[in-house]
Amino acid sequence: MNSIAPDELSEILRATPELNNAYLVGGCVRDWLLGIPNKDFDVEVFGISYDGLVTALSRWGKTDLVGKSFGVVKLTTRRGSTFDFSIPRRDSKVAPGHKGFEISFDPAISLKEAAARRDFTINSLMFDPRKEQALDFFGGEADLKNRTLRHTSGAFTEDPLRVLRGMQFAARFDLTPATETVALCRSISPGYDELAVERVREEWFKWAGKSAVPSAGLNFLAATEWIEHFPELNALRGVPQEPDWHPEGDVFVHTCHCCDALVRLPGWQQADAESRIVLLLAVLAHDFGKPSTTMRARKDGRMRIVSPGHDEAGGPIAEQFLQRINAPQVIRERVVPLVVNHLAHLQTITDRSVRRLAKRLEPESIDSLCWIITADAMGRPPKPPAVPEGVLELQAKAAALKVQTHAPKPILMGRHLIKLGLKPGPALGAIVKQAYEAQLEGQFADLPQAFVWLSHQPETIPLPDNVRARLRGSS
Repeated sequence: MNSIAPDELSEILRATPELNNAYLVGGCVRDWLLGIPNKDFDVEVFGISYDGLVTALSRWGKTDLVGKSFGVVKLTTRRGSTFDFSIPRRDSKVAPGHKGFEISFDPAISLKEAAARRDFTINSLMFDPRKEQALDFFGGEADLKNRTLRHTSGAFTEDPLRVLRGMQFAARFDLTPATETVALCRSISPGYDELAVERVREEWFKWAGKSAVPSAGLNFLAATEWIEHFPELNALRGVPQEPDWHPEGDVFVHTCHCCDALVRLPGWQQADAESRIVLLLAVLAHDFGKPSTTMRARKDGRMRIVSPGHDEAGGPIAEQFLQRINAPQVIRERVVPLVVNHLAHLQTITDRSVRRLAKRLEPESIDSLCWIITADAMGRPPKPPAVPEGVLELQAKAAALKVQTHAPKPILMGRHLIKLGLKPGPALGAIVKQAYEAQLEGQFADLPQAFVWLSHQPETIPLPDNVRARLRGSS
């Protein structure tokens, strides 16, 4: 196994006498034991004051004291690396909310006491860089090996956010929660109301951007009953589906399978960090419209379970969920069109329909939509996973029209009309808008054709005679 710390950090720890009682802690130790690359390193230093720590680290670069109230010093070395150092502290819950803690620093605290304040056993691990060995006071290594998510101590209840951290840890590392941890999480469910929405969003975004098995996180929410804090998601449980089309079970079960299918697709794995969040949130929300639209109706000569219009119905509900978790507008604007259009492949694929689909998806793309549709199709075990024919047809048509990643660019623009002699203003803007609609309908495909089209709009677009003359000359 490779060394846990990069060479530069090892040098700092070795050459700084004040750091003789320093230990790597938390996620970097966990990820090292799992063989996962890690760029974030946290070091806890015992037997030294905060000011003494700042002085010692200043020899190696710039020290940032923004975390002073939590005993944290951020060191940016002369080589540009960044490491977080902290001194041990004791937290006491004195008031509701994430700021309702009384923090005191205790350099003399024992290693085990310091580890006990961490949320889960897999995060309570420490590493002694002098002996090059892990320190495990609460069975974290065994829990990692057995894929078990277990709280470290009773201090867990002091911060209810730890339940949502459990959700994203379960999903990232495919963990099954210990029975006693599930019970403890249920007991502090009312504490959700004291959480800052920004902290809730952060945990959901880690789930959406880093999951290996997203369903493990969703099932953790269900087991702990914290899913009830997200009614749009909770409503999926128990909603039936037509067994011929969905043999896997209800809508919540289907959603779990779809999320797991998405993170196995290369489109999600190769996407940038924000796009991974967008895509997984879109799959999570793609059937939010089913609880309100599901019914029994005669189809194909027999009574079936159907959900007509659930794609469009899901848009406002997805927006509501995203606002609940405090997702910024830039994320909401990308997710909702993917939800509303996730059945586009079932429509007749034509040049016109694909151009208009690309426009409806803005700022998202047909490429992204195809990953959503594919995940939806693959979330139906025991049906074998396969890319739907409609997706292949949609991709081919989008490629032919060059609209895979964006809507068609307007051909006839304001500058063209001004050059013809029209004056800037609302009337000119209306012509440009009408021209773009005609372009999407396929009435022209280049600028000369656009001029011809414009010259044949005498009733809907009144133009001066001199402009019409120039149009005839341009075409």
